[in-house]
Amino acid sequence: MSVSIEKISKSFKSELVLDKVSFDVQKGELFGLIGPDGAGKSTLFRIIASLLKPDNGSCSVYGSDTITHYKKVREIIGYMPGRFSLYMDLTVEENLGFYATVYGSTIGENYDLIEGVYSHIAPFRNRLARNLSGGMKQKLALSCALIHRPRLLILDEPTTGVDAVSRREFWEILKSIQKEGITILVSTPYMDEAAMCDRIALLQRGRLLNVSRPDEIFDDKQQALFSFKSDLGAYYYLSRIRSIPGCKSALLFGDELHVAFHSMEDAEEFAGAMSGWKDESIVWERITPGIEDRFIELMVHESNS
Repeated sequence: MSVSIEKISKSFKSELVLDKVSFDVQKGELFGLIGPDGAGKSTLFRIIASLLKPDNGSCSVYGSDTITHYKKVREIIGYMPGRFSLYMDLTVEENLGFYATVYGSTIGENYDLIEGVYSHIAPFRNRLARNLSGGMKQKLALSCALIHRPRLLILDEPTTGVDAVSRREFWEILKSIQKEGITILVSTPYMDEAAMCDRIALLQRGRLLNVSRPDEIFDDKQQALFSFKSDLGAYYYLSRIRSIPGCKSALLFGDELHVAFHSMEDAEEFAGAMSGWKDESIVWERITPGIEDRFIELMVHESNS
């Protein structure tokens, strides 16, 4: 076990940020933490990184408690916070050299591990960090987090604000790092990235809703899901669809609605009723639920409970 979290709770003043969160991360696993802003992801990562003490519960990293053995924990983790936290007045190479020195290492000692990342920014080794693009800052921060060859890599929304090409490159790099035996714990707001994790945990308002593999997040009872589109716009029909008996939920996804039913019989009855709406532009088709559908379903259930 690389990370073990047992009933972690944390409050700031009167606000409960984490509420008895428990889960484990296996050695060598790429584990994703998914949730909206304010869900408690960053707070949980700071606790795992031994930078914050929980009010209740316990957390250990490779068997070391994050409170009583925090020095040992910090030696074996690499932490990349959500905000770019390197030194803007230092060059790329100076930043990397500084972090290597902090961990009692050198750039050359573990260069084989960071080469795939650092090669993208090596031509700009003498450029100040403040003058790097978002994607280049991201790769520099990752290089610095890896320079001491950590056993656990913690990444807090590392691709937020980065272009699609850089995001794809970054996840290819993460997969190669995982092959080195390094456990990766990452949070992301992007569902396509979540699908690339071995397992994902869904977090909402400090509570853990679900932990599962991306391809096992739905069971056969949760498959009555349909996509609804119309030239009149999805929002035009939103209230109407929600009021129909048998409709479990109807939620906006871009220019369409994702409509869930309690059963396939309810869906068939709805399709029959919809034929009388006299809107030839309607496109109605059954779809395979994704991670976002499951997350929203759990959020709605949580709000109603």
